[in-house]
Amino acid sequence: MLIVQKYGGSSVATPERVRQVAARVVATKRQGHRVVVVVSAMGDTTDHLIELAHRVSPNPPDREMDMIMATGEQVSIALLAMAIRDLGEEAVSLTGGQVGILTDEVHTKARIQKVDTARLRAELAAGRIPVVAGFQGVTGDNEITTLGRGGSDTTAVALAAALRADLCEIYTDVDGVYTADPRLVPTARKLPVISHDEMLELACLGAVVLHPRAVELAKLYRIPLHVRCSFNENTGTMLKEETALEKSLVVTGVAHDLNVAKIGIFDVPDRPGMARHIFKALGDENINVDMIIQSSTRSGVADISFTVGRTDLARALAVVERVVAEIGARGYTHDDEVAKVSIVGAGMISKPGVAALMFEALAEEGVNIEMISTSEIKVSCVVRASEAERAVRALHRKFGLDRA
Repeated sequence: MLIVQKYGGSSVATPERVRQVAARVVATKRQGHRVVVVVSAMGDTTDHLIELAHRVSPNPPDREMDMIMATGEQVSIALLAMAIRDLGEEAVSLTGGQVGILTDEVHTKARIQKVDTARLRAELAAGRIPVVAGFQGVTGDNEITTLGRGGSDTTAVALAAALRADLCEIYTDVDGVYTADPRLVPTARKLPVISHDEMLELACLGAVVLHPRAVELAKLYRIPLHVRCSFNENTGTMLKEETALEKSLVVTGVAHDLNVAKIGIFDVPDRPGMARHIFKALGDENINVDMIIQSSTRSGVADISFTVGRTDLARALAVVERVVAEIGARGYTHDDEVAKVSIVGAGMISKPGVAALMFEALAEEGVNIEMISTSEIKVSCVVRASEAERAVRALHRKFGLDRA
C-alpha cells in the first residue's frame, strides 16, 4: 500500500516525540508499505513566529509573514528525516516548493492548484521516505506561500490524491473525532465512522480535528481518511460515505466556534445589487463571511447582519465603513463577544423537529439565540461567547450523545 501520514505540531513538539514519530513511520515502511510523511511545525512554533513578526513590525506584509511562517515546518522535516535515518531507513526532507506544490498567489491563505508528483515518485522508487513540509507551497513565480492554519491536513490529502494513495492517516493528539469537544463535555464519545459531509460541517463549525479543505479534498477524490492519535496504537475515526443504516443517529456531533464576530449594517437601501456590493467588497479582501441575515424591508430600507472570523474583524470593519458610505446606509455596529454552536447529523435530513429540539435545549439552559443558520445536515446558532460551553453541554445531553 501507499500511505500518506500526517503528524501535527503536538506530535513532533519535542525531540523525544520526533523520535517516536520516526519509529512509527519506520514500522509502517517495514510492514511492506510505501510511506510519504507530512509534518507540521513543532508545538507552538508557528504562534511564536507570528508573535515575533508582530514584535518587529505592527503590520507585517503577508508575503513576509509567509516567509517566516514557512520556516517552522522546515525545522520539523529536517529533524524527522534525521531521526528516520538513525533507525536505518533512507529519508529525505522536502519543502512544499521542492515537492512541487503549486498554489495561487494569496499569501497566508493560499489554495493548492497543482501537485507535481515527479519528485515524490522518484524518491519512493529509490526506496526513500519523503518527509514533506505541510502548510506551504510556491506560486508560479516561485514565491513561498502558506495555506492558512491547519493547512498541513490539506497538504497531506492533496498529496494522497495526487499520488492516488491507498490511505491517508492524520495523526493528532486525540483518539479521533468525538461527538463534542471532550475538554468541554467529559461524556463525549469517539465516533468509529463519520461521513465526509458530516465531518466537513463539523470542521467548518469549529471542530479542529481536521481542516475543512482537507475534508473537501478527501470527499472529492474519495481518499480513505483515518484520524488517529500519535501517542497510542488505538483505532481512530474513519471518514467514509454515509449509508442509510448509519443515519439512525439523527445528530452525530455538537461543535462550537469562538472565532466569531457579528457585524450589522443599518438601513441598507432596498435596491438590487446592494448585497452584492457589500459582500463582493469583503470577498475582494479575502474575508470569509459565514452567516447572513437580512431583515424584512421597511420604508425602502433593510438591515443586514453577518458573521466573520474574529481574527478578520478589523479588516472587515475597514471594508464595511467604506461600503456604508458608498451605498448610503445609515451606519454599522459590531460585536466580538459571540460564539457559534451547532448540531450536525446526516439523519436530520429525514427527521422533522430537530431544530425545535435544539432551540428547546438552549431555552431550558437560559441561552438566548441571536442568529440562526441551517442546512440539510446542520443547525447553527450565534449565542453569547460566555454561554457557549453551557450550550454545547446542553445540546449534547438533549440529543443523547453521551449514550450514543
